Amino acid sequence: MSVDKSPVYEVKAVPVEKVYANDYNPNVVAPPEMKLLELSIWEDGFTMPCVCYYNKEEDNYILVDGYHRYTVLKTSKRIYKRENGLLPIVVIDKDLSNRMSSTIRHNRARGMHNIELMCNIVAELDRAGMSDQWIMKNIGMDRDELLRLKQISGLADLFANREFSIPDEVAPTEMERKTLWTLSTQNKA
Repeated sequence: MSVDKSPVYEVKAVPVEKVYANDYNPNVVAPPEMKLLELSIWEDGFTMPCVCYYNKEEDNYILVDGYHRYTVLKTSKRIYKRENGLLPIVVIDKDLSNRMSSTIRHNRARGMHNIELMCNIVAELDRAGMSDQWIMKNIGMDRDELLRLKQISGLADLFANREFSIPDEVAPTEMERKTLWTLSTQNKA
């Protein structure tokens, strides 16, 4: 999925009470780093908006990225007061599977991931019908990492009723196929 215009050009300030955390974010920040984040937001202000999905039925926003910035605004009295309880956000319009993969992409380069939650995300994406190839591409996993998470999860239904194999990302070129065929026929001789 691509966008015509980056969401960052449409930052809006919304009351933090209208924003809710998602239940699948595996990013973990240790207490010392949370204190540093609070100091950073106090000293520099919010320099990055949180990324949210707008839930029309409930008239609220669900976080895709920015949980820890959101938490700082909710828990730091001085920042809440200075910001008038408003959280800077941008909105993306994606279904749940794509929001999950967006969360992972936003987090992977900068945080630690809780293995159990990562397993839950892989399981949820699998149950949603996302192929292994889709999961690898959209949340930046290689074959071995995906296989390990599926194995660690202990969720038998990830492997139930189907033959399990993760396809190669790139099919062999014509030259590679010819070379493999040549080698296999030479070995038979």
